[in-house]
Amino acid sequence: MWASTTIEARSADVFTPADRARFVLIFLADIDGVTLRESAVWTALLNEHRLACVCPDGGESWWSSRVCSSFDARKSAEAYFLEEVVPWATKHFGTTNIALAGVGVGGQGALRFGFKYPDRFRVASSLCGSVDHYELYGRGTALDVMYPSREHCRQDGVVLHVHPSNWPPHVWFACDPDSPWLRGNDRLHEKLMGIGVPHTFDFTTRVCGHSWSYYDGLAPTVVRLTVAGLERQSRRLM
Repeated sequence: MWASTTIEARSADVFTPADRARFVLIFLADIDGVTLRESAVWTALLNEHRLACVCPDGGESWWSSRVCSSFDARKSAEAYFLEEVVPWATKHFGTTNIALAGVGVGGQGALRFGFKYPDRFRVASSLCGSVDHYELYGRGTALDVMYPSREHCRQDGVVLHVHPSNWPPHVWFACDPDSPWLRGNDRLHEKLMGIGVPHTFDFTTRVCGHSWSYYDGLAPTVVRLTVAGLERQSRRLM
């Protein structure tokens, strides 16, 4: 039910459920590139809920709007995602009912795309998302080359893309209390609370910190909320 493919010369793992897919989840991996293909827990849930899944390769790009030379010399990862990955998923599975989710780097990517393009992505989830990724600026990551300063990097972060009157209606994010990304996720929660953006969060579940044990443990919640959000959106469009 998992297959390897390429989307505009970049690799992707694609899951097709046994029964006809109802919806599509685009899952963005962490910097290590590990996808849901490696998880029996996620695979079983995707199949049970008839949720197709596309896991594109993001490399070191942080799914940024800035060009990352190791990803592509000309096109940003954000442009690739919007212009290639999403249209491919829509055409391949014959539906525009698409949700976003991710872990770590991919978690911040899913949330940033959700808040930056709320009319296109109505359901977004994140596990231990690197929301305050700018804290790594100056520490030898690709961010050092992609952005001229830490402040430029911060300005392109999730929190700064939250619009005061337009947001995805189904947002859920979680972070293990032992994860180094907890403070950034809490900042996002404080911002959303401050301007009245509905969202669901979990900062109390503790399962081995920033790990696949944690991701697998919360997989049922992510999939359940993803499907519920997509079902509400599909009824709204009918």
